[in-house]
Amino acid sequence: MAKGIRLRKDFDAAGLRRLARGSKDSGQARRLLALAEIYDGGSRSEAAAVGGVTLQSVRDWVLRFNRLGPKGLIDLKAPGPKPKLTEEQRQALKEIVERGPVPAVDEVVRWRLIDLVQWLSDEFGVSLDETTVGRMLKAMGYRKLTARPRHYAQNEFAVEAFKKTSPRKSQRSAPVSSRGRRSKSGSRCYEDGRRVDRSP
Repeated sequence: MAKGIRLRKDFDAAGLRRLARGSKDSGQARRLLALAEIYDGGSRSEAAAVGGVTLQSVRDWVLRFNRLGPKGLIDLKAPGPKPKLTEEQRQALKEIVERGPVPAVDEVVRWRLIDLVQWLSDEFGVSLDETTVGRMLKAMGYRKLTARPRHYAQNEFAVEAFKKTSPRKSQRSAPVSSRGRRSKSGSRCYEDGRRVDRSP
């Protein structure tokens, strides 16, 4: 069996346990306690049992600890996915959106997402979908404009002809009180809530 890699000599078990108690990173504290087991003379298998990992993981911790010290045992944030566009490509996209299309050349009067997807493909050979380009533009501070819904059979000239206008004030009928209101026959009416027969 190969001999394990020796730990650096400027730390000891008590020091690592003290650092583990003060650590705010649970992963780092667990690794420090596992390495403290080795400083106390324990085997790598015992250190792996303390850390709840395999021997290979303990070996990786020893290498990181020897190279970077206790800070090397902190979990680093993943770098995340690589950006779809470089900074120059993003700047070019921003410039073309600001400039707007040339109708005679681009055959559109306003950029659509599908047009920008095609432009990116033609200009840089980058294949993106409309959703991704839309998210990029939103991150740059642009908003998506949506046309108002319109019925396919709507005649815009006929709309004006059928618009309802309010009648003038002089054409409105005057309000009629309940007193003296005549019926269609003209013979009966109600006065003060009482029915009166005025037939001749």
